[in-house]
Amino acid sequence: MGSSSKRKKEKQKDFQKPKLKVGKTRAKPENFTDTSFKSKSIVLNQQSLHLNAPSSNSVFTHNLSLLTSKSDSQPSERDAPFASPLILDGNTNVRTQLVKLLRTLPRHDIEDHVAQLLPYIRAGMTHLAADIRVSAVEILSWMVEAAGEQVVSCPGGWIKTLNCFLSVLGWHTEESSKWSSNRASFGKSGSQGRPMVKVLGVLAEFLDAGIGQHDAGDDESPEDDGFSSIWPFPLSCTGQHMISDSSAPYAYLNLFGQPRDEEGEMYETREDRFRVFSNRFMPVIERGVKSAREEGGEMGRASSGVSKVLKEAISYGPGA
Repeated sequence: MGSSSKRKKEKQKDFQKPKLKVGKTRAKPENFTDTSFKSKSIVLNQQSLHLNAPSSNSVFTHNLSLLTSKSDSQPSERDAPFASPLILDGNTNVRTQLVKLLRTLPRHDIEDHVAQLLPYIRAGMTHLAADIRVSAVEILSWMVEAAGEQVVSCPGGWIKTLNCFLSVLGWHTEESSKWSSNRASFGKSGSQGRPMVKVLGVLAEFLDAGIGQHDAGDDESPEDDGFSSIWPFPLSCTGQHMISDSSAPYAYLNLFGQPRDEEGEMYETREDRFRVFSNRFMPVIERGVKSAREEGGEMGRASSGVSKVLKEAISYGPGA
């Protein structure tokens, strides 16, 4: 009985209001933290002051170090050359600054990095977010303009990228249907057809780089190929047998890489690309262009660019 009455008295203490005397403050709780102090100085570790402005190399190195930053408040500093994962960044400002930066890079710096950029671009083209898909298509347009030959001839650059285009446009073959079952929606602006117009325009640029007539050559004689003035008689066309100046001249052999299937293969010549295109993509793209032309308006005008490339490619034939 004694213990029970003791517990009752302890519980009653919790509900009793303490009597405060005049001029005395309430007792502070046990977990009270004093925050009334004020700091009179701020110390920054590793701070350095220079009379001269930092060099461009140091600024560039600093920007590279910020690539892993998760803050969206500094998008301009997070961008750097060939920052491939930023293509899929959820922040619109980051992707916008990335596109602006990529457009300032010299072309010879882009050609050797096409194979690393393309997988991220294809992932962006089939992304769930509509704005990321639009950004990926825009970046692909820039890369085709800067290094079109490398884009269409790198591993997976031809078939896999075409499958992405078909998935975005809803022009499915049996293979491209694995990427997406329905036509990709471009959000609110998609109802006006503007993103689809952009996709059709980039598709025309991509097809022109892969099977366009500019790859067919001008039927020049061996003496006019630019090598005869360099190599004296009796050497002829020797430059064509020299090792390429690219960073990976034997990449097409895939000596140390994973085995490639037909989709991941390199199609370095126009003849090979036209053969694959005519067998797997020509009918479905022709049907899609016809459907887009029937819609009229901007879609119809954009489809005419694709149709023009197809007609020129067919007229020149596979062996052109």
